Amino acid sequence: MLDFIAFPMGRFLDFIYNTLAFQNYGLAIIIFTLFIRIFMLPLFIKQYRSSQKLQEIQPLIQEVQKRYKNDKEKLNQEMMKIYQEHKVNPAGGCLPLFIQMPILFALFYVISQPLKYMLQVGVAGKTLFPGKETVAVIDEAINKLLALVPKGEAISVYRDINIINYFSKNPDMLSQTQGLLDSSHLLNMNFLGLNLGLQPTWNVSAIIDNLQYLGLLLVPILAAVTTYLSMKFTAVATQANSSNDNKQAPSMGSMTMIMPIMTAFFAFSVPAGMGLYWITGNLIQILQQLYMNKFVIKKREVAKK
Repeated sequence: MLDFIAFPMGRFLDFIYNTLAFQNYGLAIIIFTLFIRIFMLPLFIKQYRSSQKLQEIQPLIQEVQKRYKNDKEKLNQEMMKIYQEHKVNPAGGCLPLFIQMPILFALFYVISQPLKYMLQVGVAGKTLFPGKETVAVIDEAINKLLALVPKGEAISVYRDINIINYFSKNPDMLSQTQGLLDSSHLLNMNFLGLNLGLQPTWNVSAIIDNLQYLGLLLVPILAAVTTYLSMKFTAVATQANSSNDNKQAPSMGSMTMIMPIMTAFFAFSVPAGMGLYWITGNLIQILQQLYMNKFVIKKREVAKK
């Protein structure tokens, strides 16, 4: 459903992998995430400004709601009047979020399915917007390759990652792929001594058999820690600039605790490359908040004074 976004992003990630990242998948994910976050920064700023405008007129809205609580038609008229007078779009804070969500979901597809979106295996030429027939050819090629991977070698539910892991360990088997796969498709997923194609696990026997899984435990841990720091940092900045911080504090506090736990849980259920993406995104989010504090929020406070 999001192929029209995912394929161009996949081609962009492929370009980064072969140029800026020196053919290292981990470094490519970091640079790719940085570019995407910079692209989305204006949306974050727009979302903040819309939310702040809505917050400023809350006393007027509450007064109108109280006055016309028994007259819905008049209530709607007065609220629209307030929005028009103060040039506020009630959906302004949500619109940037709706734009961001498809991009974030497409990112997940691109990073977890590199053979499909980055490399477009099974077709002669790579394109930004492949048609349905081309996509079907790519999917068929990937399924054929997956059929060559022994079930015992399938270490995750992600078919592309399983294929890359298996043929990277068994390059002699490339001759069995009927030309669908060659050494150029075997992405270098070794990042700081860790295979980003592996899925982190707390299974003791798996860790004993392969000590690399011990290092991979850092990925979910760092994903959770950076999520907590990112949310905490954002919450502090939001409350410092909110007139309703006392009402918002309990819900924000609970989310700050719940989201890191959920992030760690998901990081254990996906290849480590996705965890690296979350870690990078969280660190960039913290830097974005620093930028917001200095150049948007502070500037706004000065203007108000």
